[in-house]
Amino acid sequence: MAAPTPDPSRWLADLLAGQQEMVRILGGAAGPPAAQQATPTSAPASTPAVPSMSSWLDGTRAMLAWQQQASQWWTSALPAFDADAQAPGADRRFAGEAWRNDPRFHGLTLAYTGLSEMVRKNLDAAPLEDRSKAQWGFVLRQVVDALSPANCLVTNPEAMQTALDSGGASLAEGMRLFVQDFARGRISMTDDSAFEVGRNVATTPGSVVYENEVIQLIQYAPTTPRVHERPLLIVPPCINKFYILDLQPDNSLVAHAVAQGHTVFLVSWRNVGPEQATLGWDDYLEQGVLQAIDVALSISGADSANTLGFCIGGTLLASALAVLAARGEDRVSSLTLLTAMLDFSDTGELGLMVSEPAVAAREASIGRRGLLKGRELAQVFAALRANDLIWPYVVNGYLKGKAPPAFDLLFWNGDDTNLPGPMYCWYLRNTYLENKLREPGATTQCGVPVDLGQITVPAFVYASREDHIVPWQTAYASTQLLGGDVRFVLGASGHIAGVINPPAKKKRNHWVGEIAADANRWLEQAEDVPGSWWPAWTGWLGKHAGRMVAAPKSAGSRKHKPIEPAPGRYVKAKAP
Repeated sequence: MAAPTPDPSRWLADLLAGQQEMVRILGGAAGPPAAQQATPTSAPASTPAVPSMSSWLDGTRAMLAWQQQASQWWTSALPAFDADAQAPGADRRFAGEAWRNDPRFHGLTLAYTGLSEMVRKNLDAAPLEDRSKAQWGFVLRQVVDALSPANCLVTNPEAMQTALDSGGASLAEGMRLFVQDFARGRISMTDDSAFEVGRNVATTPGSVVYENEVIQLIQYAPTTPRVHERPLLIVPPCINKFYILDLQPDNSLVAHAVAQGHTVFLVSWRNVGPEQATLGWDDYLEQGVLQAIDVALSISGADSANTLGFCIGGTLLASALAVLAARGEDRVSSLTLLTAMLDFSDTGELGLMVSEPAVAAREASIGRRGLLKGRELAQVFAALRANDLIWPYVVNGYLKGKAPPAFDLLFWNGDDTNLPGPMYCWYLRNTYLENKLREPGATTQCGVPVDLGQITVPAFVYASREDHIVPWQTAYASTQLLGGDVRFVLGASGHIAGVINPPAKKKRNHWVGEIAADANRWLEQAEDVPGSWWPAWTGWLGKHAGRMVAAPKSAGSRKHKPIEPAPGRYVKAKAP
């Protein structure tokens, strides 16, 4: 008697339900945004207002058509299996020979890839406006990624073979890893026990020379006998720990700047708890960026400081400089922005999750008091790249029983940081939702109307070409808002890898060129330069750093005495 033909649509529905429940339990974010209340790493998000599918899909007819097509793929693969007719080799989920050599799994893979293609084509043909179509594209990609046969034990031939070869030991270990992650509330991406902040990450020598409710300020020890008279103040993102800029000695932007003769001060944002639940955007400017500038100038004795802001740290820094300009204070000699947004016209997929109802709901819940948990931010960032940051760890960990290896970048990525609700809500409404920051006088910050055009110091604006957090064209838009002389450099790779690219490794490339009216015109005439962009930046920065003076013999000053060694307590605090 012939075996019954599998019903791909029934299996897919059952699998999706199981996968979604597992991710919900673990605190993941693989499901549609309607099931989330999350927000992203440099850029916050909220639950989108999802459009009705009935206007374009004719759901029943489309699904029945797919069921018929999937059944044809499945049944035709069984009697006429051709080992050369492989599943798409570009998809690393199905790259192993086990997916190609067994007609059952080969057919299932074809059915799944057919479903993916059908969803994409139907969405492309949908009579929806661009934003609604993009929203649905994000939602459906999460669903399709979750449906992958690689994500389920009985439909993953590699996981099943591992279980047979190990006598079931891999399944037992996978269950242990699942229970361990269940207790933690998240999917493990690395061996957290291999790293400790201050021991083998964030190790550049220095001292905490100031602290308040919002920040600790670190002054790094010089490594050259003479230094530039003007200090460099670095403002990292407040939604991550600062040590992405000081991960390891051979790829530390902090250590590189110190080695170039700069006295480097760095803001270490507090990982806030209930006591800081009422802090707002202005608190992060006054007690954070502006206070850090005051202390750096007080300790160094310089007339002005060079400043650098990374990601949302760049948004905070530019806002603070606009406040200084409105107050008539000249305290900064240059501005560097790394993958930062000032014009939020195009925010990529992150912006798709922001709507007036969603922002209003956030304001009602935490707009006056409360916390945005760092775990929520991490979940949304992972959802943007689920096939890189969620499902491989589910498959290797729970299905194959392989604990993740030690990886410093993923250790940093999982080191969550909370934000005060009022601060977050101000940022979300005035940037992602209403895009007011780019409009002169449209926002009042620290009691004054701000205008980014009043920032007239020289600026170095950097973007990464494959950045999925800050689209490079959006970063380029900052060149049209700032009032001083602006230089723009575009690096290869993404949001993190593009920034952290030390010259000694001789990796990637970057583009340089004269400022043009728009990003695409700039790229057309830009020069492609091999290697890191860091030398271009340090060469530019040196021109604004003043004369060389004897390096300080100790950190701090009589007024600001060292409190503790770098990296300090704030960066070590875990999100409550």
